[in-house]
Amino acid sequence: MSKRPNFGAMGGMNMQQMMKQAKKLQEQMAQEQENITAQEFVGKSADDLVVTTFSGDRKLKNITIDKDAIDPDDPDMLQDLIIDAVNKGLAEIDQATQQSLGKYTKGMI
Repeated sequence: MSKRPNFGAMGGMNMQQMMKQAKKLQEQMAQEQENITAQEFVGKSADDLVVTTFSGDRKLKNITIDKDAIDPDDPDMLQDLIIDAVNKGLAEIDQATQQSLGKYTKGMI
């Protein structure tokens, strides 16, 4: 005769409570993600020569390039400024996401 765990009524209720808590947590995380997606994040290069704007879902919405950043004899400088502004904008999104959703994943990684 094999022994089966006896969960009884209390065990079933605990599982039900855990499922409710998990669903509530999932809803909270989804709401926080929606809040981040609705925000705009800005990345700026040195001297604000290039400014990028992203939505919270990491889509580039706008890029502004100051005329002083455009030097036909030095296209590498403009490329570097764009890369810098884009990376800073994406880092802003990452930081906001970590601050908002990090509390849910703390200790999991």
